[in-house]
Amino acid sequence: MKFAVLPVVLSASLSVVAAQPAGQRGSTANGGAQTVPSPSDKIAEAYDQFLLGRHLKDAENIDGAIAAFKRAIELDPEAADVVSELASVYLQQNRFDEAVAAAEQALKIAPANNEAHRILGLIYAALSENRRPNASRTPGARPEENMVKAIQHLEQALDRLVGEPDATARATLARLYVRSGSYDKAISLLIDLVNQEPGWQEGPQLLVEAYASAGRNADAIQWLEQAVEGDPRLYATLADFFERDRRWKDAASAFAEAVKASPRNPELKRRYASALLNGGGRQAVGTARDVLTDVLAARPNDARALYLLSQAQRRLGDLTAAEATARTLIAQNVKSPWGFSALSEALEERRQYQAVVDTLSTALVQFRSSPGNDSSFELGLLLPHLGFAYQELGQFDKAIAAFDEAHRLSPEDAAVTGYLIEANLAGKKYSAAADLAHQARSQRPDDLRLARLEAQALRQTGKPDQGIAVLQDIVKKRPGEPAAYVALAQGYSDASRPADAVQLLQEAEPKFPADTTIPFELGAVFDKQKRFADSEAAFRRVLARDPDHAAALNYLGYMLADRGERLDESVRYLKKALEIEPDNGSFLDSLGWAYYKADKLDLAVDNLQRAADQLKTNSVIQDHYGDVLFKLKRYDEAIAAWNRVLSGDGDSIDRGGIDKKIRAAKQKLPKK
Repeated sequence: MKFAVLPVVLSASLSVVAAQPAGQRGSTANGGAQTVPSPSDKIAEAYDQFLLGRHLKDAENIDGAIAAFKRAIELDPEAADVVSELASVYLQQNRFDEAVAAAEQALKIAPANNEAHRILGLIYAALSENRRPNASRTPGARPEENMVKAIQHLEQALDRLVGEPDATARATLARLYVRSGSYDKAISLLIDLVNQEPGWQEGPQLLVEAYASAGRNADAIQWLEQAVEGDPRLYATLADFFERDRRWKDAASAFAEAVKASPRNPELKRRYASALLNGGGRQAVGTARDVLTDVLAARPNDARALYLLSQAQRRLGDLTAAEATARTLIAQNVKSPWGFSALSEALEERRQYQAVVDTLSTALVQFRSSPGNDSSFELGLLLPHLGFAYQELGQFDKAIAAFDEAHRLSPEDAAVTGYLIEANLAGKKYSAAADLAHQARSQRPDDLRLARLEAQALRQTGKPDQGIAVLQDIVKKRPGEPAAYVALAQGYSDASRPADAVQLLQEAEPKFPADTTIPFELGAVFDKQKRFADSEAAFRRVLARDPDHAAALNYLGYMLADRGERLDESVRYLKKALEIEPDNGSFLDSLGWAYYKADKLDLAVDNLQRAADQLKTNSVIQDHYGDVLFKLKRYDEAIAAWNRVLSGDGDSIDRGGIDKKIRAAKQKLPKK
């Protein structure tokens, strides 16, 4: 951006232009000896020196220009514009002390002198950033004080400006507004300035920074959507604002345009892939994988791209590739936690929880023992994975210990706090869970997840009504969130109040016509009441809104299979669910159970074994596996499965019935 030079507005004392030739000035009327020059002669000579100074300045004869301006000031000391012109020369030469002195002198003569205010504004702006080459006039002034002075001077300079706008002063003032938190003033100034100075690269970024700081994301997006047509470089900034609003699909579209404008920029490609992954959908995840593969073809050691690629591969169901990519990342940098995190996620997807424990136990020892290194980030990233694995293995004390360590590292992290509460609930340490949840909610009373956990803990400690009250309060505070209604409905169901759950969900469903969580929960409540037709209708409404809703496909398929009805239809639903989530143990159990009901035992045992191997503590799944083994006359294995039922979570099983099954199987064993 060019520096705008203000036209000099001469003071009244210089507005008189000498009419006499220079050689005749100062002589007497009768041609006699010269006398002391009259005031008008001094003014005329001062004007000549002023013009000479400007000519010498344009010719880059700075010393000569300064001498001419000083001579003009001696001749006409009340000419403020001459003094401010001298200050301007000093400023251009980075002679800040002299510029300040001259500008202050000009303001003593004429307090409204624009150029003097402009010069002081620019200098104090530099001082506010501690940029003080050769400047020592204000050694005790703090940057904040200099910023206030800079804003005051520049506002006065621009308020009285006549003629061409001074882009340099306006840009400096806009920066100061942003730094001082006067965002609306900055935005007003920058909108015009950016339009007038299209080549000023800092301007758009400064404007969107002001929008963001003012919390005016919608205005920023609206401005950027128009600006990108003329400047494609702004697509990345537009995408960033979409990300802030979690508008992932819009962000991905904007990043796609940014990549078109800069096709060799790996950072843009990584961010594009990340937005695609956040946006979800199989097609978007596939595109992300392709983009990341392209990045890695040129930059095979790009750690961030490797991590994102492992995520994409895992979500596409290619767990072998996801694991291999994660191991490549670990091999490249064993001191980074990201490869271990990606590997843990791939193993978790396979339900290989012991492998997660084995991998992370070694890694965590390494990070804890790193000399002179704060490993809190690495531990905070990996400990939750270790806790999840222990929890799935039924080793609840170890799970609690892992989550507790993570909680101590990040006591303000609500997600980690929730994990610790859930581990205590899983380990049947209900009082500890209730205390943790109550303490956490005292700091975050509107946190829905914490409210659900506190309600669950209260119910387990024999206080279901208090738990319901917690959830009712959340619905009042967050009436626009479907999840709040679902949480309260689940609380009603857990408290044996299914009629209240049905009424709540039926009243809420019309409020959120595109939502799937409410009809899904309604279907589950109807199923528990054995209102199967109503339950099926609710799940079909879910699938009408989202045909790829894997959980609804599984629930509907399992519900039909468990009743032995329309088994071919049940299998179709369950196969589609497994296409979406190929290694989901619950889905594998459902399909295996449907085959069992159809007396297709070979197909049943394969799926049920995979499910049982993954979910060793799930009593229902182990029971199903025991049933098919018994029918296949594999009695020893059936007994082992039913023993796992009794040592598992115990949910939804009849222990007496399991004991009878074990006794019946033992009677089938060969006599010794």
